[in-house]
Amino acid sequence: MAAGKGTRMKSRLPKVLQRLAGVPLVQHVLATAAQLQARSAVVITGHGAQEVEAALSGVAASSPETALRFVRQDPQLGTGHAVQQAVPALADDALVVILSGDVPLTQADTLQALIAASGGTRLALLTIEFTDPTGYGRIVRDGNQVKAIVEHKDASDAQRAIREVYSGIMAVPARLLKPWLARLDNQNVQGEYYLTDIVKFAVADGVEVVAHTITDALQVAGINSPVQLAELERAHQLRQAHALMEQGVRMQDPARFDLRGQLDCGQDVEIDVNCIFEGRVTLGEGVRVGANCVIANCTIAAGAVIHPFTHIDGEKLGVTVGEGALIGPFARLRPGAQLAAEVHIGNFVEVKNATLAKGAKANHLAYLGDATVGERVNFGAGSITANYDGANKHRTVIEADVHIGSNCVLIAPVTIGAGGTVGGGSTITKSTEPGALSVARGKQVSIANWARPQKQPKSK
Repeated sequence: MAAGKGTRMKSRLPKVLQRLAGVPLVQHVLATAAQLQARSAVVITGHGAQEVEAALSGVAASSPETALRFVRQDPQLGTGHAVQQAVPALADDALVVILSGDVPLTQADTLQALIAASGGTRLALLTIEFTDPTGYGRIVRDGNQVKAIVEHKDASDAQRAIREVYSGIMAVPARLLKPWLARLDNQNVQGEYYLTDIVKFAVADGVEVVAHTITDALQVAGINSPVQLAELERAHQLRQAHALMEQGVRMQDPARFDLRGQLDCGQDVEIDVNCIFEGRVTLGEGVRVGANCVIANCTIAAGAVIHPFTHIDGEKLGVTVGEGALIGPFARLRPGAQLAAEVHIGNFVEVKNATLAKGAKANHLAYLGDATVGERVNFGAGSITANYDGANKHRTVIEADVHIGSNCVLIAPVTIGAGGTVGGGSTITKSTEPGALSVARGKQVSIANWARPQKQPKSK
């Protein structure tokens, strides 16, 4: 269900597209559905329907095994009315699992247990006990049998004292669900069609209603406001940090860690405070990541050190950092940066779509774009590869053991021959021979005893 307006979010963006761990809330839910190997996922949209459907079109392409369908709820007349819109998309032999687009952290194994509890013949409800159940539908039992769910606003004082509540998640055979949905009415305080009313229909029809109860509140936590979103973000991130530490990762402070994708770590990885990992990141054995780094879509080999305030984002091309490499502080690695073992990329150096062979160094204030750099090259401070002519990108080749002096411009396409040296301040426009010294700058002129201009006194 993803039709709600989410008024309390106070945002033009539909609630289910608000992000948790860098991913829209509803996308978390669909990813869980895919883990269940569902034949199809039906998304019920309403408020911001076009925006939600457009945002999820890419998800459908990435999970072809789970067919994604959209149905509209307009107007929004309650949860039962929402599921009624999905009836034409539900196969008669299906087991239907009903999820909420703003409840992002339900685990697949929890839903598998719920499905098992249904067994294809029962209505199974996911429940949890809260110390303060205010606002939730109460589970009314007769012994072990669930007899009803009573919404908070319709509950008596005795029913409000019940601490077991309905999470909003259920599993039910479609052949039972469809006729029950047809019997719903809106004779309640809210004037809405409650999905929870199907419980009383099941009881009346002699269908067993069972509850699968969990204790993990994060799995059923919904989002209704920016405060709740932030609270769930921190709880989720702390849980991810603890999972990594249980695998052996050392974190300076797990409360200051953000994972917005997938992070795979070898032994003895160390991560300092305020680091953000996005997309798919792999850290090899003994990698150390300094404070305040942002690292996305890259592979960092064993023993590499990422100094503080480094920004790495491989996007679609990826970034590779070799064994024992030293990166940063304040370095930037962009898509296509491929660094071999023992490469040094220092402060305020940017690398884009460039390959640096073993032992190459660019330690200060440099730009290497669209370049192939050989072993043991030293690329001087303030030097750049000028790779763009205003229309096309061109490649610079710097062969092994070249020394590039400070403040040089290598205008691509150009090749600097092996073992060559480029004098500081040179602008190189033609390829050079191996072993050559190349200097291309204006001749120095010195004027002896030159007097600087003097300021004229101001007139009174």
